[in-house]
This record gives sequence, structure tokens and C-alpha cells, in this order.
Amino acid sequence: MSFNTSSRQLSKTDEAPEGVPSQEVTPLDAPAPRDTVQTSEAETPEVSAPEAKAPETEAPEAEAPEAEAPEAEAPEAEAPEAEAPEAPETEAPEATTDPEPKAPEAKDPEPETPEAETSQTETSQTETPETEGPEAEAPDADAPEGEVEAPEQAAAAPDPAVSDADTPTAPRPRRWWRVWGGWREKYPVAARVLAWTTTAVALAVVVVALLMPTQADKVRLAAFVRLPVEAIFGAALLIVLPRKPRIAVAAFAGLGLGALTVVNFLDIGFNEYLGRGFNVVLDWSLFSDAQGYLQDTFGKGGALGIAALAVTLVIAVLALTTLSVIRLGNLAARHTETATRTTLVLAIAWVTCAALGVQYASGIPIASEHTMQALQFKAEQVQRTLQDEAEFAKIAKKDNFANTPPDQLLTGLRGKDMMITFIESYGRSAIEDPVMAPGVDATLTAENKKLTDAGFAAKSGWLTSATYGGSSWLGHSTFMSGLWISNQQRYRTVTAGERLTLPGAFKKTGAWDTVGVMPGVQKAWPEQNFYGIDKLYDSHKLGYKGPKFSWSTMPDQYALTAFERLVHSKKHDKPLMSTIILTSSHQPWAPIPELVPQDQVGDGSIYNAIEKAGKKPADIITDSTKSKQEYGKSIQYSVSSLINYLVKYGNKNTVLIFLGDHQPIARVSGNHASRDVPVSIVAKDPKVLDKIAAWNWADGLQPKQDTPVWKMNAFRDRFLTAYGSTPAP
Repeated sequence: MSFNTSSRQLSKTDEAPEGVPSQEVTPLDAPAPRDTVQTSEAETPEVSAPEAKAPETEAPEAEAPEAEAPEAEAPEAEAPEAEAPEAPETEAPEATTDPEPKAPEAKDPEPETPEAETSQTETSQTETPETEGPEAEAPDADAPEGEVEAPEQAAAAPDPAVSDADTPTAPRPRRWWRVWGGWREKYPVAARVLAWTTTAVALAVVVVALLMPTQADKVRLAAFVRLPVEAIFGAALLIVLPRKPRIAVAAFAGLGLGALTVVNFLDIGFNEYLGRGFNVVLDWSLFSDAQGYLQDTFGKGGALGIAALAVTLVIAVLALTTLSVIRLGNLAARHTETATRTTLVLAIAWVTCAALGVQYASGIPIASEHTMQALQFKAEQVQRTLQDEAEFAKIAKKDNFANTPPDQLLTGLRGKDMMITFIESYGRSAIEDPVMAPGVDATLTAENKKLTDAGFAAKSGWLTSATYGGSSWLGHSTFMSGLWISNQQRYRTVTAGERLTLPGAFKKTGAWDTVGVMPGVQKAWPEQNFYGIDKLYDSHKLGYKGPKFSWSTMPDQYALTAFERLVHSKKHDKPLMSTIILTSSHQPWAPIPELVPQDQVGDGSIYNAIEKAGKKPADIITDSTKSKQEYGKSIQYSVSSLINYLVKYGNKNTVLIFLGDHQPIARVSGNHASRDVPVSIVAKDPKVLDKIAAWNWADGLQPKQDTPVWKMNAFRDRFLTAYGSTPAP
């Protein structure tokens, strides 16, 4: 209901000054209020009501009217049990000072409009203790002040000032929180154990992420039982921050820590396979090659499954580290005093251990700066990579033989059929590792005897490859360009230029036709022009109809047989300069082809039964010893295939240079193996080997431990010089 008190002023009523409570009170014979919610005892003193003839009703509150409107307001009456006769609605006459006895004074609220007053003070009758008020008679038409509605009208018309919005209700909790809260109340011990466990897991996640090594051989318990200074600084920061900034900083730090953890895993993988850490600038392009390798090894379904698992793990790591840091930050904020003391104690302990150089017996310092050092290293790596691009572009332009006239190149090899052959992953470990060496050394000895019996001789040395465990193209380009091509950026730079390569030098003379046999090339290969190869035979042009052997598209014996059939056996006006890349010794080394009689090689269909009977990659890929054994067998197969071809199809003018492109992965070669690979030059003409006598290479196919070691990029210039090329920068 509405109160129309602000539209008129009573002429004879003294107005109370603004801000001072009015002394006007409700007459004793005023009608009992309807739907009025009584105030608390603190606001309304108890009043002993005199007996009255009217039915007992709840006493109206004695409220002072608004200071600006001194009219006495008649509160809404509550319908009595004995219903009074309906009173017509009348307009209250001007009020005069009433000398009648007054009700006990009540504590008046600040003057305000009746609507606001009603909404602010009403509470339920069950919440407010009842006060005894005077029993009022039924209101008559001559109500002294204000408009009075009949009980029926009051009951029919709801008070607009009283609504659901004005009724104080507790906010309804979310359903999941009600379920969780109910579970916590029902099982308090289990809830506490779960909370403690979650906190312990969060702490473990953060500590492991901060202290994770980047090499698999360094992952041991002592590496994780240290004091990370980054955690101490982070805790101190989160303790002092307000809630919203704290959560934002914790989330950002958690995401950063998760990203660093993912990079650490990549470092472990790259060190395991490529012998170096992950380069955040250059190595993203290698994932497509990795996907191709997985597809060739495990099939499309297996490759997709592994890729999906990798993506899921990355997301899980990012989410886990973020939630862990947020939880620990909130815990520190709830227990500020304890967190502050703990952080201070850990800080003192860290400074003490760092100052005294306290270490474990294994040489691992207790005071750790691992994460800060890792970030610093990555930042420096990015800077070095960006600087290296410009510096290498200048180096690549300098070539000692760039301007050498054709008639002054390779004069000591005119008329010779040249073969440069790479054996995949043929590294020094194959000759010296105690697991692999017995079989490989026996094969080299046997094959060297075959060469000697056929009239060939060989000299062998060591070259240090620019790559390790993979990225074979970096080894190929380093050997043939005379530049140190150690990353993908350098490879793109050099192959986009006009650097003179070994095949290119033979081509430049005009005295040789250049040919490439590359069964590992399965798509367009624009580098053909850079290398100076006139005719390329890739995996699609060798006529192979047999099965793949994991990554390798065809056995080495078949590739060499196809080379003889398609190229070498043909009549040529010029001798050949052939570049051949063999792939049967590519990881995962299962299954491995077997040598078959030369007249049965055919189109490769004979290898179907051999491939089915061979081992599967899953049989050896997780076992280091088995991987070493199978790797050794693959090297034996490749070397035997090559020497058998040379003995059968070589002649007095054949000169073979064969070498490994890089060491096998660390799981096979060892965590601290060198990058050295064997290289051999084989020929029937003794003059060919006499020209390199000053190199001090070992006789035969097996270099000695004390045989000189060169960097692989040094071979080009030494070779060109030894065989009659005149430098002309």
C-alpha cells in the first residue's frame, strides 16, 4: 500500500527540524496495524497494554513520521480475529496537538520516506520478539491522521514495499559445491586427507618442474632433493599480493613453468636422439620429420595415436603446473604467518648452502638455480642463433675453389668412376662399443679381405660429424660443401646459395656425369640443383616392389642392384660421379633385411618373407642392449652389401668413398660418445691412395684409435687439393 503523506503539510503541527526526531506519537485509539513486522526489543521497549474491548491484536510500532511530513502516519493494520466493520476510506483532517496520554516513547529512526522506512525495518514475526502493545479498538471512519484502509482492502492489496527481494535469504550455493560441502561434512577425515594429498601433489609438481634435468642420465633422486631459489622468491611474492593479483601471477607463473617443463622434456628427447638440446628457434620444423618417421615405423594409426598422446600430455602438464601454483599460492595466503616463517627459513638455508658450497656426494649442489640457469641458457641460445644466421651467410660466401677454372679441378681423378656413398648412422661406436664392435669388426675384416682378393686397397680415417643421432642431411651437406652445417638454418642458407660441392666440382669440370641414388627421398628434393646432380633416382624411380623395412624404403642390396641396372651398366660417354645414400641401417633397426643371391634380387618381392619374419620395432625400441645388437647387425648388412657390389661390379677405374653421416642415437652409442664417423677411400689404382699418403690414414676398412680425426667440413678442401685442384678464392 502507498502512503500519501508528502503531498500535504498539517498547518498546526510543529515541525521538527531536519535531522531531529519528531515528538509526535501514534494515538492510543489508532487502529491496529496490518501486516506490520515488529522491530527488535532494542528498538521498541516493552509496553504493558491496558485491557480493551476490541479483540487482542499486535501493537503497532511507535514510529516517528518523516520530519518533512509531520502528518501522523497510520500503519497498515493487521486484520483482527473479530473483524471490525468496514470503514470508508477518508482523507485525514489537519491534525492538531493532541493532549491525550502518550504511549511510551520509542527510539525513532532517522527521518526517511515511509516506503524506505518500511523496507529497511521489516522483518518476520518469527525473527522479532513480540512486544505487548495496547489492545486497540476497531478503527472508525474518523481516524485522526492518515488514510486508513479497511481490513478487507488491506488483506486484498499486498504491500508493494514488502517483496521477495526485500526478504533476506542466503545465496543458493552451486550444486557441485553443495555436493562437495556435504561430502566434507559427512566424511571430514577423508576430506582432510584428500586436501593434504592434493597439496602434497601440487608441491611435488612444482619442485619437479623447477629441478628437472635436461638429460636422461642426470634424472635421479638427488637432483630433486634440493632447494630451488625460484620457489623461495615465488612464495615470497605470492604471500604479499592481494587475492586477484595473486591468482593472476600464480596462473601466469604456472603456465610459464609448464612451458619450461615441456621444453625440458624436449631437451631430454633431443639429447637422447640428436646429442644436443632443443633449439627453440630452429627445431620446430623437425616435428614434421618426426611424424614421418613415426608413420613409417608404426603406421598411420600408431603415428596419430602417439601424436594425440603427446598433445594430451602437453595440455596436462600446462594445466597441472598452473593449478598447482595457484593452490600453493592460496594456501600461503590463508596461512600467512606460517608461510612467511617457512619462506624465511628456506631462504636462510639456501643462502647458507650456496655460500658454503654444500653438495651431495654426487656433486649436486643443494642450493639450486636450475630454472634461472635454464632460462638464461635458452635466452643466450636464441641470441646466438639469430646472430649466427648473419655470420654464417658471410662465411658461406668465402670459397677457396669458387673461381678455380674447370681444367684445374680434380686433375688427379680424370677418367675415374667416382662413388660417394653414405651409410646411415655408421658411427665410431659401431667399431669400438663392446656390444656392437665384435660383429662389426669381424665384418670389416672379412670385407677387407674380399677387397684385397679382388685387387682393391683401402685407407680409413675419422671425421667428426656436424650432427648426431639424426638429421642426416646436415652431415651430407657438411661433407660435400666444406661448411659446418650444424642446424637447419645453416642448411637452408647454404642450399639456397651457389656453394661449390663435391658433386658440383666434378660437374663443373665437364668431365663427369653426375647421378644421385637416394632411396630415402620420398618427395620433391630441390637440393638436387645445389649439389650439382644431373639425374636423380629417388624411392619412386628405382622400381622397387617389395615391402618397407620400417623407415627404410628398400634394402641397400636392392638399391645398389637398381643403380647397376638403371645407371652404371649403361654405356656412358663420360665417367660417372655417383652420390648414393644407403638407408637400411636407419633406426629403429627392425626388421633388418638379409643378403640374398644377387640373381634373385629381382624387383624386391623376395623381401616380403624376410620382412614378415623379422623383428618388430616394438620388440627392441625400449631395450638399449637389443637396440645395440640390432644396430650392429644393420651396419654389417650395409657394409657387406656395398663391398659385395664393389667387388662384383667395380673395375680398375672405380674409386669409392664411403662414410657414416653421424653416430646412432645416444641410447645406442652412449650418453657421452663422440661425434666421430669412419671414412674410407677404396680403389684398385694405387696412385689414387698414394695421393693421400700424407693424411696418415690407416690401411684397410677399419681406422685405428690413434688415426687422425678431422672435422667433417675439412674433407672437401683437403680432397680437392690432394687430387690436383688449384685454389682460387
